[in-house]
Amino acid sequence: MNIFEKLFGTSSQREVKAIMPIVDKIESLSSKYANMGDGELQGQTDALRARLSAGETLDDILPDAFAVCREAARRVLGMYPYRVQLIGGIILHQGRIAEMRTGEGKTLVAALPAFLNGLSGKGVHVVTVNDYLAKRDSEQMGKIYRFLGLTVGLIYQNQPPFEKMAAYKADITYGTNNEFGFDYLRDNMSVSREGQVQRSHRFAIVDEVDSILIDEARTPLIISGQAEAASPMYMMADQFVQSLKCRRIASVDAKEEEAPDIDVDYIVDEKARTATLTARGIRKAEAAFHVKNLGDIENTTLVHHINQALRARGVMRRDIDYVVRNGEVVIVDEFTGRVMPGRRYNEGLHQAIEAKEGVQIANESKTYATITFQNFFRLYDKLSGMTGTAMTEREEFGNTYCLDVVEIPTNKPVIRKDHPDAVYRTAAGKLRAIVEKIEDCHDRGQPVLVGTVSIEKSEELSKLLRQKGIPHNVLNAKNHEHEARIVAQAGKLGAVTVATNMAGRGTDIMLGGNPEFLAREEMLKNGVSEKLLAEAASYADTDNEEILKLRREYVETEAKYRLQTSTAAKAVQLLGGLFILGTERHEARRIDNQLRGRAGRQGDPGESRFYLSLEDDIMRLFGAGRVEGILDKLGVDDDTPIDAKILSGAIESAQRQVESQHFQARKRVLEYDDVMNTQRKVIYEQRQQVLDGLDVHEQILKMLHKVIRNNILANLNENMELDALRFQEMLKPYRAMWMLPDEFHLTTEELKTMGLDKLTEALYESAVAGYQRKENEFGTEQFRQLERLFLLRSIDKNWMDHLDAMEELKKGITLRAYAQTDPVVAYKKEGYDMFEATVDAIKMETIYALFSIHPPKEEAKNSA
Repeated sequence: MNIFEKLFGTSSQREVKAIMPIVDKIESLSSKYANMGDGELQGQTDALRARLSAGETLDDILPDAFAVCREAARRVLGMYPYRVQLIGGIILHQGRIAEMRTGEGKTLVAALPAFLNGLSGKGVHVVTVNDYLAKRDSEQMGKIYRFLGLTVGLIYQNQPPFEKMAAYKADITYGTNNEFGFDYLRDNMSVSREGQVQRSHRFAIVDEVDSILIDEARTPLIISGQAEAASPMYMMADQFVQSLKCRRIASVDAKEEEAPDIDVDYIVDEKARTATLTARGIRKAEAAFHVKNLGDIENTTLVHHINQALRARGVMRRDIDYVVRNGEVVIVDEFTGRVMPGRRYNEGLHQAIEAKEGVQIANESKTYATITFQNFFRLYDKLSGMTGTAMTEREEFGNTYCLDVVEIPTNKPVIRKDHPDAVYRTAAGKLRAIVEKIEDCHDRGQPVLVGTVSIEKSEELSKLLRQKGIPHNVLNAKNHEHEARIVAQAGKLGAVTVATNMAGRGTDIMLGGNPEFLAREEMLKNGVSEKLLAEAASYADTDNEEILKLRREYVETEAKYRLQTSTAAKAVQLLGGLFILGTERHEARRIDNQLRGRAGRQGDPGESRFYLSLEDDIMRLFGAGRVEGILDKLGVDDDTPIDAKILSGAIESAQRQVESQHFQARKRVLEYDDVMNTQRKVIYEQRQQVLDGLDVHEQILKMLHKVIRNNILANLNENMELDALRFQEMLKPYRAMWMLPDEFHLTTEELKTMGLDKLTEALYESAVAGYQRKENEFGTEQFRQLERLFLLRSIDKNWMDHLDAMEELKKGITLRAYAQTDPVVAYKKEGYDMFEATVDAIKMETIYALFSIHPPKEEAKNSA
């Protein structure tokens, strides 16, 4: 902390201090609303809406709205937001990020600004990381909203359209980031206004905001359909790469020092996560595929397939980057440890991995619509978020989303002990120490949560624990469906839980055990089905007697276990609380903070310690050299740890390097998508106008004028003149569409006399007359519908072709860097030219299609 912060406090402390008068005002209203009956309290919703209608702002009614919502939460759920939760709610309403520690009740915090902003009737979107949390939160917090007369909706995958539309019309809508994003794209592919489900992007509250807006921002949302069958080149390229000799290096510096006649075929740079053919590898490729020069432009496709096979074999790791499940390659989110079914790597990488794993290679896909999370969430007029870890990414939130981060104080002081890291020379020495520590905690009864960086590492540790006879649970992408149950009991006496990244799990680890989940397990054993139990444990409204009876049984069972767990919790507290054991440092500091934050909730005791070795990826790639020198000087052996206080600078420096690398990757994705985003806005706005019933007749006449003028310009010679022969050639399509037989038989001299402007106007008048004749064949009303239909069809077809063309451009644009050209600048310029050509193609195809249609014979006869 610098001198300024010591004198005046951190920026977060100053922000919190500035809003304390609002918190005091909310608190002062508590007794007023506590003294109201249910009916009078519920009537406050209409009173607050009336104040908005009378000209007051949301800020004006905030104290009353928060106080009303707070009292409703107490009556409906038995929850009464603390002062720190009021602070968090105000920060969210202001369109900022609230950093609140695990266990501080973020779900309830979001209900306060959601209720306030829901009063406007413009819609509030509460965004979560998975369907389980979206359903749970919408039901639980929905009790408060419905009590106060607001409507609440839930969106989920494969939801019937009429249900989804109703959910979006609600005052407050819960759902996952993926579903909100995909619905936006699907709406902009809809052929009718009635087929669209979203209504606006007014205000979003994003839970686990760092996971959604930072971690997932490197992979865009893509809606695609099957195109041609997968190329056999994927298998051929994979078989070729399989035959090559590989060398892995820690960084690009080592690569630069290699001799030109190096005895390997390709090099994997683990730090940069790239795989590159050596000179020898290139010669082998030219021989294997019978090409003279692999670098020739006609071999671009071959090079692309080889490069993707190299990445699949050299960079992408099974059970770390992806899993193979039921004959399918499924991506694993590297930050949350969750599988992401339905998501695929783009640019053919997914097919290359399928070839590597010997599963069926999916067909090539054609992109219908795409957007990055950055550009989707920037659609909102007001955006806010909450998480336990955001301060380390504060700069990126500010630069990308214009979002400020405010650290909210905890309700009770954090008394968790965060021990210095223990660093070992080898991974084997570290693992022995980890197992020893877990065994010690287990023998004493202290619960342990062990964090690992990958599925592979979690299973390796699990094997060692089984050999020692230590009972434990494993939570990773392979058994994520049990995650809530496993996490819930991680605080039981003697529990050992091994898990990949804990971000966004959404379930509190309660010391002594979680009574809710213990009650569920007992009822399942007693024969209650999963479906009925979900209803019994939910907050959804029902008048079903069977479910109501089960709810009473559930409440009684939970109360029984609450007594047991409260006694067990005291025993765990005496043992030091939950022990968090990190088996490696993650690439981002906040992921480590998320893991640490699972202990010490609401003033509970707890401990945390990370165990590292010089063979860990982050140490090996970014900091091992300096650290190993220190260990050598101290004469440390494999099984002797060194207190990491003296190494903390090297470790943090390594993490900052990786964070910077990932930030640059996300920034580059955004730079490319910003080009597309400008174009996307133009296309989607035009589509929406058509769907909203805009009379496009005048627009099409303007298109007609532009098409004619462009056509004339394209046929002018170097003297900017048009000769008679060229002119007649140009008129052939027009004669087939609208022109009368005796029109425009002009000589070269007559054409010179007319000039460009007069000739354009003359042809345009002829085209308008022909267009009117076409309209008369159908009748005005039907022809207006046809205009909208053909314009929409042309927009969609050409936009999809443009997306494919832009993707192809992006694949090769990075090579421009070798010619001292910024690839992004080149992408912007060429992308703009391609977009202009796409807009021209939309106009031309629409015009030609409308002139080419004919009414059915019967209809034509009647109109005659």
